[in-house]
Parts: sequence; structure tokens; C-alpha cells
Amino acid sequence: MHTDLVAALDIGGTKIAGALVDSSGRILLRAQRPTPARESGEAVMGAVDAVLGELAASAHWSAVRAVGIGSAGPVDASAGTVSPVNIPGWREFPLVSGVRRIAGARPVELVGDGVAIAAAEHWQGAAQGHDNALCMVVSTGVGGGLVLGGALHPGPTGNAGHIGHISVDLDGDPCPCGARGCVERIASGPNIARRALANGWRPGPDGETTAAAVAASARTGDPVATASFVRAARALAAGIAATATLVEIDIVVIGGGVAKSGEVLFAPLRAALADYATLSFVSGLAVVPARMGTDAGLVGAAAAALGGAPREPSVIG
Repeated sequence: MHTDLVAALDIGGTKIAGALVDSSGRILLRAQRPTPARESGEAVMGAVDAVLGELAASAHWSAVRAVGIGSAGPVDASAGTVSPVNIPGWREFPLVSGVRRIAGARPVELVGDGVAIAAAEHWQGAAQGHDNALCMVVSTGVGGGLVLGGALHPGPTGNAGHIGHISVDLDGDPCPCGARGCVERIASGPNIARRALANGWRPGPDGETTAAAVAASARTGDPVATASFVRAARALAAGIAATATLVEIDIVVIGGGVAKSGEVLFAPLRAALADYATLSFVSGLAVVPARMGTDAGLVGAAAAALGGAPREPSVIG
């Protein structure tokens, strides 16, 4: 019987995943439900209850010491509420109190999904051994989390490092968040595809209009597809440079669906960083792909519940 487990939840607009995770980051049991994102807040909470209930029915549940939640945001860890942009029924929704109905007296730790991924990458992924890191997700949205001084830095509300809503184009397009020219409005997958289509790119025979399809065209030399990725890369570079200058990070880890485009994204991103990260203390900034894959949210939520990125003897920093 395992004696030190955490229940982890990874909540997004498509799925609600749960797991029991041990103190070494190993997943022992999984549960998952689709997110009824267009239904009521209580319907979404019902899916969370179903996932937690499946975990609680396990023989391992008695060994669970805490619950970690990584949720699409914004989140408010101080109030225990969430308002995910892609789950309209949850606005200042009391998620933590809902989870406590099943968790009982166990501590519940809530962080944004970008913070959870930062915790995972620092614990077991590409940021392992780095005391100061920005870990990002570039997908349907753009999010991130920070590790500073060797510790996860979620901030008072659990949203610190949310680079997607740094404005990098003061006169740019309105963003759904209410600001203009946000990194997410330029660099997210849907916006890469939107810009390519607006500038004359045409999808292939399958009609797919995703960022992955644009990336495939860019690999064949399509100038419009390439230009859309270059624009996204420059927006990311500007946001990364601003973050690095403010808090002195030495590595950026990027995951998510758009990052799977590989060098179509990373090559122009590294080139653009040379234009934006110019001061001596940020000019050597490394940019690398994430390693944790689809389990990052769960492992990171567990790490947050365990107090950040748990350190093991083999991990530096």
C-alpha cells in the first residue's frame, strides 16, 4: 500500500482528468470525463465530482494526503474560485469548496494550469535543475508559470506567469480578455490559423484549418504560412524577453499543440529573441521544448499540492 499520495485534477475546456500520484510523480490511477463546457456550472462540477468519486472509490484513497488542482483560468487561489475563459458556466465558481465535499479535511491546492505545467517541468521535465524558469503552453490559448529561486511561484491568486496576456502590440487586435495585442491574440493556434487564412493561405485537400495544417504548409515553403508562424514567434519572443528582463529567468520551456510544430516555431522564435532579449543578463536565455507531454497538468497539480516541485537528491537547484 502506498503511504504518501496526492489526488490531482487537470481541468480544461475539453476534458477533466484526475489521477492518484505518488511522491515520486508516478501516476497510479487515472480517471477522466469530457468537460460539458457549454452546460451549467453545476453540470461541469458534476463531471469533476465523477472524476474525484472514481478516485475516491480506489483502495488507495485512504493514503491520499492532499488534492492538487490545475485549472484553466483565471483562477483565484485566495478565494478558491475559478473563471475559465473557455468554460462560460464557471464565473467565480467555488471550485475548491466543491472539491472539499469529496476531499474532506485534506488540504486542497488550486493553481492555474500554466503554473501546474511549470511545476511538472521543474520537477521532472525540461526545467529540471534550473532555479529560474518560465514554462509555457502554446495551444488554443497561451499560458505559463514561473519557477523563481528554485521554487514554484504561483503568486497570491495562482496566476503568476500568465504570459499570454502580456500586451506586445499596443495598437493590436482586441483580445477576449479586454486588452489589446496580447501574446495569446497573436501566437495561439487558432490565431495563427486565422491570420494565415486572412492573408490568403488555403488549406490542403482535407480542408483542415488548424495551426498544425499551417505548420505543414510552412514546412513545404508556403510563404503565407511561414509568415504567420514568424509573427507568432515574434510575439512570443517579445513576451518572453519582457518576462526574463523583469524576473531574470535562464530557461524557457514551451509545450502545447503549437510547440509540436517544432522548428517551424522554434527557429524563428530563437531568432526573434536576439532582437528583444538584448541585455547581458537575458541574452543567453535558452528556449527548449517541454518534455512532460499530456501528463504535465496532472503531475504539476500533484507537485503544487506537495509544495511546489519536490526535490530529490539527483535534482540540482
